[in-house]
Amino acid sequence: MGVLLFVLILLGILIVFVVAVFNTLIRLRNRCENAWAQVDVQLRRRYDLIPNLVETVKGYAKHEREVFQKVTEARAKAINAETVKEQGEAENMLTGALKSLFAVVENYPELKANQNFLMLQEELAGTEGKIAYARQFYNDNVMKFNVKQQVFPSNIIANMFNFKEKEYFEIEEPEARGPVEVKF
Repeated sequence: MGVLLFVLILLGILIVFVVAVFNTLIRLRNRCENAWAQVDVQLRRRYDLIPNLVETVKGYAKHEREVFQKVTEARAKAINAETVKEQGEAENMLTGALKSLFAVVENYPELKANQNFLMLQEELAGTEGKIAYARQFYNDNVMKFNVKQQVFPSNIIANMFNFKEKEYFEIEEPEARGPVEVKF
């Protein structure tokens, strides 16, 4: 009778442990999905701002059609991205296109002074900051989720219930990796 009681207690502890680890994995997965939804909100905000920005610049720089086309194509690709990796690649392309657009703006001093353009530029800069924060928050949650799946003994439960690792949302930031250029 004593051995049976010991086995039942041990089995009960094992069941409680499996349930606790499973529930932790579910919570972490849901946090990742919520964090991605927050990234998506900020990206959508960015996408909504871009057409207004392009239209404002078009009014001043009518002959810069190629730049406008690249921004529009990059925006469409970013909106239609389906995976985290595709989203990162599309965001890199969109950031490059926006840099080209702002380079065009440098040739039009009256545009740089336009209140509507300045307001849009400021709003876009604020949105970029929110995207960076949301991306960091998402990646932090992905790291916690992935680590929980990789460490022993929770990796056994993660494999039993077919939990898959999440992808990090990575955007190329060449200016952060390269040398800083200072001009006077």
